[in-house]
Amino acid sequence: MSGNSNRPWLDHYPKGVPQEINLDEFPSIIALLENCFDRFRHRPAFSNMGRTINYGDLDRLSQQFARFLVNDLKCVKGDRIAMMMPNVLQYPIAICGALRAGRIIVNTNPMYTARELKHQLEDSGASAIIVLDNFAHTVASVAADTQVRHIITTGLGDLLGFPKSVITNFVVKHVKKLVPPFSLPGAIRFNSALGRGSNGPPPKPQVAADDIAFLQYTGGTTGVAKGAMLTHRNMIANMQQASAWIGAGMQEGEEVIITALPLYHIFALTANCLTFMKLGGHNYLITNPRDMKGFVAELGRIRYTSITGVNTLFNGLLNTPGFNDLDFSSVRMTLGGGMAVQRAVADRWKKVTGSTLAEAYGLTETSPAVCINPLDIAEYNGSIGLPIPSTEVNIQDDEGIAQPIGQIGELCVRGPQVMKGYWNRPEETAKIIDAQGWLHTGDIARMDEKGFFYIVDRKKDMILVSGFNVYPNEIEDVVASMPGVLEVAAIGVPDEKSGEAVKLVIVKKDPGLTEEAVRAHCRIELTGYKQPKYVEFRESLPKSNVGKILRRELRDAVTKPG
Repeated sequence: MSGNSNRPWLDHYPKGVPQEINLDEFPSIIALLENCFDRFRHRPAFSNMGRTINYGDLDRLSQQFARFLVNDLKCVKGDRIAMMMPNVLQYPIAICGALRAGRIIVNTNPMYTARELKHQLEDSGASAIIVLDNFAHTVASVAADTQVRHIITTGLGDLLGFPKSVITNFVVKHVKKLVPPFSLPGAIRFNSALGRGSNGPPPKPQVAADDIAFLQYTGGTTGVAKGAMLTHRNMIANMQQASAWIGAGMQEGEEVIITALPLYHIFALTANCLTFMKLGGHNYLITNPRDMKGFVAELGRIRYTSITGVNTLFNGLLNTPGFNDLDFSSVRMTLGGGMAVQRAVADRWKKVTGSTLAEAYGLTETSPAVCINPLDIAEYNGSIGLPIPSTEVNIQDDEGIAQPIGQIGELCVRGPQVMKGYWNRPEETAKIIDAQGWLHTGDIARMDEKGFFYIVDRKKDMILVSGFNVYPNEIEDVVASMPGVLEVAAIGVPDEKSGEAVKLVIVKKDPGLTEEAVRAHCRIELTGYKQPKYVEFRESLPKSNVGKILRRELRDAVTKPG
């Protein structure tokens, strides 16, 4: 009889995976980084657009950026720096440099509209931002109304070496017209910042495990994006948990991972960047994975061992000509997260690549990993996997009572990867983390007798579009600001490509209000994945006896989007 009645998953861990991790191996992310720089100095660390930097280069360049932040910008420990870039070499350099300077990193989606960016900059109190030229016009439109004092700009080709850097930046700006005009007087170029940090003593901030490393913004039931405070301890814990899980099947210093999810997304940040750095891995950064034809061509040039992504990414690759003809013989791990993996996609992935698409589960608030499927499973199993080492997971009813095996309730998590709380929002923190330290995910799930968890439904009204959280309140606030709208509800409806899509149901105040006018308004105020795919006009919306719009009724009534 097993002694793990409350944690049956421990009896089904893959061989070599420990039940607990060593939380004290690295006192901070800085200690982890410097360990990697020493051990893997001459090994490749990151590649992008034909240029590779090794761990020694990353050590030197990130130290230069750290010196610049401390010596030139006079930044102090705890200052916030926003990073608004896709996957380019500047990103890991800036992340490592900012952490080595004791800064708190505010990861920022470069596709944000001015409204979304302004909120994040104001809420975080960021004093500096580094932005790719392609998105600098958005920064220029809001920076004066925020606490941002220092702006660092960079071009897509800046780190590609001469003459490629000059050619790339010229083509991006003047041929492809991908850099809208902007004016940012006093902005500093990233390469100039590196140059200014070439000399002087390296910063040695006194960073404690409980100090905040990242503010990762996520929505909430209020519709207001909140910064999850992820500490050095949170991030180190999750990196240790993830590397313990996958490490048995990996070869230190030999792993090559495809990083198509953006590093500003918590999945790629922890799983690809930090975890694979600990393993001495080589990250191939894909700047624009939406260019599927170009992405497949890139994959054809790389002998990679691992790839992570969301369901839509894997589905997109499978439906791109040429992908089926690639060589997959070196692939040891395919990990899917961010959204539910669809069985049809997983089955086809296994047939084409020979690699099982293992599903994982996590949240921004848990740094993010909570459960991962064993990497040696033969087939997709429909589960989100087993809780990873040093992680407690249970199913609770509405009264907070833990439920037995097979019962359905809210999935709750406790462990060293659970965030410190929401930035400057103690009331919101108290709503999600209870007095016993359980984080209530809002996901409805069940556990089987082996400790595998299965998501059944979502308690929250959150919409999940291609792995990105979309909160109905935010969408509704934006649409309700239109003079012609009387009432509006935003719901998620099934979508073959993105898992879910946003649907708006609107009651008009002005009979002349059109679908195109609504869409045009949303294009200005909302980033792409938040925009409605469907717009429906109705005479009324279902409401409770106190007048609350019943989104669930609208969702239940959806037989087909339209």
